[in-house]
Amino acid sequence: MGMISGRATAEGTSRYRKRFEGRVAGGHFRPLGDLWLSSIGLGTYLGDADDITDRGYEKAIRAALEAGCNVFDTAINYRNQRSEQAMGRALARAFDEGVAARDEVFVSTKAGFLPFDRDQPADPQAYWLRTYIETGLLLPADIAAGCHAIRPEFLADQLERSRRNLGLGTIDLFYLHNPETQIEDQEEQGWYRVGRALGWLGTLGDHIARFGVATWEGLRKPPGEVGHLSLAALAEAAQPADRSAGGPRLEAIQLPLNLAMPEAIAAPSQEFEGVTIPVVIAAAKLGLGVFTSASILQGRLVRALPPEVDSAFPGLDTDAQRALQFTRSAPGVTTALTGMSRVEHVSENLELSGLEPAGSEAFERLFTGSA
Repeated sequence: MGMISGRATAEGTSRYRKRFEGRVAGGHFRPLGDLWLSSIGLGTYLGDADDITDRGYEKAIRAALEAGCNVFDTAINYRNQRSEQAMGRALARAFDEGVAARDEVFVSTKAGFLPFDRDQPADPQAYWLRTYIETGLLLPADIAAGCHAIRPEFLADQLERSRRNLGLGTIDLFYLHNPETQIEDQEEQGWYRVGRALGWLGTLGDHIARFGVATWEGLRKPPGEVGHLSLAALAEAAQPADRSAGGPRLEAIQLPLNLAMPEAIAAPSQEFEGVTIPVVIAAAKLGLGVFTSASILQGRLVRALPPEVDSAFPGLDTDAQRALQFTRSAPGVTTALTGMSRVEHVSENLELSGLEPAGSEAFERLFTGSA
């Protein structure tokens, strides 16, 4: 089966947005460049690597498209490539049946961690040796922490696998996944590898529309701490040699943000123009979109939240909705990603699309205790 051509476009995402006029509140769809993206996106990290979870994701993706969600996030290592494959099947079926069009949907994936192929082998090291070392895609020295690599030849292989898994000719956003792993392993060499990888991503005009950096700790760590990522340095490394040339650019970051991990908006971690500021503010100054991971902390914020949260986000039915409302309402956030492998999760989370994002007073209550 051939790959589906096209990518998310200004015309397509605007068409999708207009289809939900009167059904969603203002602020649900937000701009990334000339695209319109939903404030809640479907993530695919969690779940067993089995057929039951695959089917759950396929149903959830369709339900999300029907409910006003046009942002879908995955990674080649999620569930041993099965998350990409399930997403590819779900999107192909939705496009065939007219639920949505390719140019209305924004799909992101990531590369960096060495993935398995559907099932975890009995000897992971032997599998990686056979698949990546003996084929010449990697040298043993390229691998950090025993599981991570960003050599361009390896990334090219991963991108091609992801395109086949997803069945898409062009990926809307391709992330370098947790590059801090390289820097924590060997700082000077790690930064060289990150810069080389970002420069290479800027040459891929046909297969990716834009690229980004997805991190767990690196962008939230303060300067001077091992594994800290400077967003300004990443943006500079990603600049093409010919800045007038076309092609994909660094346009987004992904990092955790939730009630238990507010550092992205509350902790000064980025040196910028002589001051140290939170990473979301630095991203805005650099014109980068912000996609949040772990928006409800992988299900750990769905119950027993303190009463202060209920007070800050009134009128919601569940703690999961309150937690997600916090993240999607945070200033500077483009899309709050949350794992949704069941249709009931989609229904609960996408109810928020009918509500305006919370205002600054909600955050003042949480962070200062005042109205």
